[in-house]
Amino acid sequence: MPFRDLGVDEVICSALEAAGIITSFPIQALTLPLAMDGQDIIGQARTGTGKTLAFGVPLLHRLATTFAGDRTEKQPSALVVLPTRELAVQVAKEIEQAGEHMGAKVLTVYGGRAYEPQIEALKSGTDIVVGTPGRLLDLAKRKDLDLSRVRSLVLDEADKMLDLGFLPDVERLLKLTPDDRQTMLFSATMPGEVVSLARKHMRRPTNIRASSEGEAAPPPLTTQHVYRTHPMDKIEVLARVLQAKDRGLAMVFTQTKRAADQVTAALSDRGFAAAAVHGDLGQGQRERALRAFRNGKVDVLVATDVAARGIDIDDVTHVVNYECPDDEKTYVHRIGRTGRAGRAGVAVTFVDWREIQRWKLINTALDLGQPDPAETYSTSEHLFSDLSIPPEAKGMLPRAQRGREGLEAEAVEDLGETGRSRSPRGDRDRGDRGERGRSRNRNRSRKRTRGATRADDSGNGGGQDSAGTKAPADGGKTDAKAGSGEGGTRTRRRRRTRGGRDVNAKREAAGQDIIREVPSEG
Repeated sequence: MPFRDLGVDEVICSALEAAGIITSFPIQALTLPLAMDGQDIIGQARTGTGKTLAFGVPLLHRLATTFAGDRTEKQPSALVVLPTRELAVQVAKEIEQAGEHMGAKVLTVYGGRAYEPQIEALKSGTDIVVGTPGRLLDLAKRKDLDLSRVRSLVLDEADKMLDLGFLPDVERLLKLTPDDRQTMLFSATMPGEVVSLARKHMRRPTNIRASSEGEAAPPPLTTQHVYRTHPMDKIEVLARVLQAKDRGLAMVFTQTKRAADQVTAALSDRGFAAAAVHGDLGQGQRERALRAFRNGKVDVLVATDVAARGIDIDDVTHVVNYECPDDEKTYVHRIGRTGRAGRAGVAVTFVDWREIQRWKLINTALDLGQPDPAETYSTSEHLFSDLSIPPEAKGMLPRAQRGREGLEAEAVEDLGETGRSRSPRGDRDRGDRGERGRSRNRNRSRKRTRGATRADDSGNGGGQDSAGTKAPADGGKTDAKAGSGEGGTRTRRRRRTRGGRDVNAKREAAGQDIIREVPSEG
């Protein structure tokens, strides 16, 4: 149905139309009438079916109508809580777009960035805060974020927040908001803990489910291919898959951060414009890679599961599981990056010999009908025919097809990130300084022993001192160098006492030789 027919405020409809959004998806059509009326909602829908606007439009509508007077206050009227930074950025962007004509102020809050810009934005006033639980709690504890006037609260991807261990933080946030608020909870699945959360903190919620299919189901317009591959040949198979006919943007999923870096480097060496997104990268680097991917400067994004959570980018035509997912939920999440919003897509999964049993469990859970993937190599004919790969395709991308600018063309935005650099060179990258920023090669002035001073001052120039030990030929310079920490080994004379009195001091006063300790060689 068109958004206007659902009673959405005109200023919001005009902003949506300017963005090319006129008709609603099922989850939106079912949710909007109730949510705009202030009712509590539990929404369930498959990934990529428009859940963001299902709660974003009601937040804006109530802000423009029911709570228009509250916009004079600096405290936020709505709060959206999500599990990951990338999802927070994506959701805030969509809400901002829908509220552009009404001047809605949407603030994104998450960890890994400096506190100061977020605090300044909160002080100047905002309508909607979108953020991750950890940073939201930190700001609330610091008294920089006041949630006492929140009229609507949204928990998005509630099942994923449960998986990532955010449930206690979410409950703390809920206690900081008014009891009479509107609460909307959206989740692809409904584990027991999420149901308990809903019963405890929601008032007679309406459960809306926009699909009659199973809780975990692949996108219906995505063609799925599964191949049993050899680890030594995987990158060659991937290089040919990425040369398939009509391939647009592609996402490649790995199990580990190290594998993501390795695959990215291998693809770059083969001429592909690839970038990595994973947890070991700084937030600025991650957002740089995502911007380059959205802008088409790179067309292959290699990512781990958590880092790619919530990425919603148009024109992703191919998704490749470079390594078999852990379970059916992860599989559905990964391939759900394509085939979104009614578009067609292609999903390719590589299964190693050691991963066959894991794949069979996924196949059974989703009833995919592919329990025994075909043994596939980079030269297998069925690989080329299944994916419409040109027969002449090799492991290197032809130079004529290397038209992308690459990740280097996208500047790194200064986000004021917190924490130290994770450079493998450690302290050497900070000018050979330790953790407190002090130079480890700083000069230290120490008094030399009395015996050394006597020998140096006598000008013997390398003769014997009073204890019969060879003095340095440079008049003590070698000893000074050793004491300064600039090279050599510094030696110390241990103070000799007898009955609590300094033996050498007594002998020196009597004009006798000083007792020295000379280390033996055996």
